[in-house]
Amino acid sequence: MDFADNRPDPDELLASLKLEEEKSKRGKLKIFFGMCAGVGKTYSMLQTARAEKTKGCDIIIGYIETHNRKETAELAEGFELIPRKSYQYKSTTVYEMDLDAIIARKPQIVLVDELAHTNAYGSRHAKRFQDVQDILDNGIDVYTTVNVQHLESRSDTVSQITGIIVRETVPDEIFENADEIEVIDLTPDELLQRLSEGKVYTPERSKEAIESFFRKGNITALREMALRIVADRVDRQLHEYMQLKRIRGPWKSGMHLLVAVSHTQQSARLLRWAKNLSYTMGADLQAVYVETSYKLDSGESEQLNKNIALARQLGIKFRFVTNSDMVKAIVDFAQKENITHIVIGKPRVRNLLTLLRLGNFVNKLIRYSGNIDVYILGSDIQLKDKFKEKVSLPSFTSNVRQYLIVSFIVIVTSIICFFIKDFIGYQVVSFALLFIVSILAFFFGTGPILLSATLSALIWDFFFIPPPFTLHVDKPEDMLMLIMFFIIALLSGVLTSRIKRQEMKIRIREERTNALYQLTRELSTATGIGEVISIAKNGIKKYFNLNCTILLKNDTNQLEYPDQKNTDFTISKNEMSVAEWTFHHSAKAGKHTDTLPASKYTFYPLKGNQMNSGVIAIQQETVFTQGEEQFWEAFISQISGKFEREYLRNMAKQAFLLNESDKLYKTLFNSISHELRIPVATIMGASDSLLTIQHTDEIRKELSNEIFKASKRLNRLIENLLNMSRLESGHITPRLDWCDIHDLINKVVESLQEELKPFSLHVVIPEDMPFVKIDFGLMEQVLYNLIYNATQYASASTNLRVKAFWDNEILTLQVMDRGPGFSPKEISLIFNKFYRVEGSKAGGTGLGLSIAKGFTEAHKGTITVENRQNGGAKFTIKIPTEIPHTEIKG
Repeated sequence: MDFADNRPDPDELLASLKLEEEKSKRGKLKIFFGMCAGVGKTYSMLQTARAEKTKGCDIIIGYIETHNRKETAELAEGFELIPRKSYQYKSTTVYEMDLDAIIARKPQIVLVDELAHTNAYGSRHAKRFQDVQDILDNGIDVYTTVNVQHLESRSDTVSQITGIIVRETVPDEIFENADEIEVIDLTPDELLQRLSEGKVYTPERSKEAIESFFRKGNITALREMALRIVADRVDRQLHEYMQLKRIRGPWKSGMHLLVAVSHTQQSARLLRWAKNLSYTMGADLQAVYVETSYKLDSGESEQLNKNIALARQLGIKFRFVTNSDMVKAIVDFAQKENITHIVIGKPRVRNLLTLLRLGNFVNKLIRYSGNIDVYILGSDIQLKDKFKEKVSLPSFTSNVRQYLIVSFIVIVTSIICFFIKDFIGYQVVSFALLFIVSILAFFFGTGPILLSATLSALIWDFFFIPPPFTLHVDKPEDMLMLIMFFIIALLSGVLTSRIKRQEMKIRIREERTNALYQLTRELSTATGIGEVISIAKNGIKKYFNLNCTILLKNDTNQLEYPDQKNTDFTISKNEMSVAEWTFHHSAKAGKHTDTLPASKYTFYPLKGNQMNSGVIAIQQETVFTQGEEQFWEAFISQISGKFEREYLRNMAKQAFLLNESDKLYKTLFNSISHELRIPVATIMGASDSLLTIQHTDEIRKELSNEIFKASKRLNRLIENLLNMSRLESGHITPRLDWCDIHDLINKVVESLQEELKPFSLHVVIPEDMPFVKIDFGLMEQVLYNLIYNATQYASASTNLRVKAFWDNEILTLQVMDRGPGFSPKEISLIFNKFYRVEGSKAGGTGLGLSIAKGFTEAHKGTITVENRQNGGAKFTIKIPTEIPHTEIKG
């Protein structure tokens, strides 16, 4: 039982083998990790590289920053240095690592300093760590350096400790997936000593650094952070090793964290803190955003996109949920995903809308979360922002024009009611104004509705409620009615506006779902690459209003420049290089991305389940919103899948054709080798006998006749092969001319004079048979093959019959024999290439009838075969043809 329980899971074993295979193809990444600048990361990297070089490793320097440190510069001597590439930026020349030169050089190991560095504008990638990823993908090992403050998940914490904002960061995923981490550690006193000696910065700069960033307390905190990160990584490596080797451990079910994010800046810190927490707890982490009826403005949408990008950089799986009840959405998602801990931020904003909400978000989440733990994270608030964070106005997205319109409508309605108030009473006026506010809610946002509700209440009080032209209200029931009017108008307007926004979101979602359905339906009926391209371009133009160009791969797995009909814009040589990078790396690049952002277009890979079919380029002026991005990815996924299926279908078709070609080759080889062997042997034997033996004239004539017969057989074989080659290539074009059927049949009979001697041939042609327009040479070959075929299968001394007539613009030729005929199965196969009926005489390739069919069809005619009533077969040829206006009898 123990043995059975310890048996490896086949799926897990296959996954681990696949992972090891993928890792073996990539280069190895080694990071020299330190708590801050000056601990000796670059120096240690060069020392390690020098030791490896003595072992014979091919090592080059891609980019090293010595910071004018003498010891570091001396260690860098002796290594091959790849020259840096220059870029012009704002009249300044900036030098960066030459990525293409390193990949072309293809060393065993390349040294790349400062992994978190931001590249100059115009570089292929925005960040150096992306360059390193490219180098690793090409199978080159990389040594690099990074400080703890440059890890994305720790940058906020470092900023709090040191008071300095970290601009350049590296995604935690890069650090986590590194093959080796070497900690370069110094005590705070040793580092401060190095600073004071000028070994890190110049004396002037060192003094300033010691007073700001390099305070002993800061260094101690950063050191603890760096050591803890590496210790956690060692623990994870042990855990992964035990799982890989299937070593049983006392582990319980894992913990699963869920962080709820929003469109605020606080969510960025929340994501980083949750990532750190997942490190400490050894838990996996997901992030969720609940899309409600609230409409984001441009700033909030931009911040949400930044939060999503940050989550992906941190390696956090990001999910979207749509629900009007945020608490219910989070709890439902957590329960479905088996979440053990929910992480949220402490609400800081208080405004009118939050006061109208029933209950508090945090309290409701704790109440309904059940067994799921809830972590609430606060945030450090600057004194000047405290009031702004605690009390603020609701976020409205309506423009000034909408406020003016609702004010105008309310005022006009009030004026009309003012002139008829004596007839309807001031109470009815309130219903009229309430109705107007409810109607406006269908067309305007929350802000204009709040204004219309407030303005209506004030107007009704001032102009209609006794005493008029004053805000004073005499009767208590009027005061109560005024208050109720305002509350009902406000609630009715806000709720109607919210329903309208929800309806709008649902409509957009339904439109996108329908668009995907229509695309899927059109793609399912599309046949051929060209039709798929047309459907894709039309869909992108219709649903995204974007021009696009689709570039597909060729048989050599390289991108081909598209035809003009498949392009909405021209792809330059430089843009083509961006497309090739996208194709080979299966990642988007170009405008609005971190890879080659200087490009005019954005390039997306057409990646299917098994292959990358090509690249699609779009002219994208603005960045997609998150919803648009999801819709676009789903849209492209459908198109990519169809392209992949078309490629696989073509590959299957080519494989089938190759297989059939191989069968045809074998059949042809066997048939021809037999057909060649007999006449060649006859010619060689007869020729040798004539040359070596003295024969009588009669024997010499007989041997010469055998040579002639064998030569005719060879010639017939060669003609059949040539004719079949012409048919297969599609180069048969009949040369129509006026022909006499008598001449055609007589020519064929004369050519088959020897073969027809054992038979009695009857030719039936009407006396009024007109000239017909056919290709004499092709039809001669057709009749020759049919009559010759009859001589091979009919018994000697039987009758052969050839009949010709013309009726209703159809020329009919018939060849009849009294042979054994054909079985039903043979009739369906008789015109196939290389087909020979059972019991056939030795010899023949099985091409004669196939050629006859091909030449007949070249005349747009038909050829059929049927068994005769009293035995034998009848071949019938029908060819549409014309005759001269003046008939000429044969």
